[in-house]
Amino acid sequence: MKGLSKDQIAKIVSLRESGHSLPEIRRITSHSNGTVFKYIQGVSIKSEFFEYWENRRKSSVFRQLKAIQKADDDVKNILGEISQKEKILVAAALYWAEGAKRDSSLINSDPELLKVFIECLYELGIMRNNLSMSLRIYEDINQEEAIKFWTNVTRLSKSQITSVDVLKGKKTGKLKYGMCRVRIIKGNHILKLFNSLRHALVERITNV
Repeated sequence: MKGLSKDQIAKIVSLRESGHSLPEIRRITSHSNGTVFKYIQGVSIKSEFFEYWENRRKSSVFRQLKAIQKADDDVKNILGEISQKEKILVAAALYWAEGAKRDSSLINSDPELLKVFIECLYELGIMRNNLSMSLRIYEDINQEEAIKFWTNVTRLSKSQITSVDVLKGKKTGKLKYGMCRVRIIKGNHILKLFNSLRHALVERITNV
């Protein structure tokens, strides 16, 4: 791929020095995010433009916070009290997206997802003593720390851990505590129920 000319690079640098943001430089120059980012690294905003840049940055942060607050308010209006039926549908949807297809287990690295899944299972009469879990970690992850983390998340005891698989590779940066698989003991009925719910949802939502 042909590189940028000196004039094109100088324009990117000049725009950055005058307080323009990466998206603005991208729009003005029609270059990709990656290209713009490459040439603005280490470029300082000139002193005469710094106050202008700082005010715009604060304004941007304020807009983001305002948007987050609006989203939070919208969620309160949308949700209200979550019913038993809705919790069952949440459990079924999570299983549809992340669950195993041949047994009643779900594996994920997101602790919040697993917490919600387990809580929603209560509505189906599945309590924590009906669950087991196994861990999948990498060789650079401390096994005891991972066990402590996932037992706190799931509120299952160490005696309910059936296995800890240690895989080759280093994933601490991406998967600090590895992945946790939660399995419903004798969960064939729940698996069939989730599959039936999936088919029913497809039918009713898509009218197929």
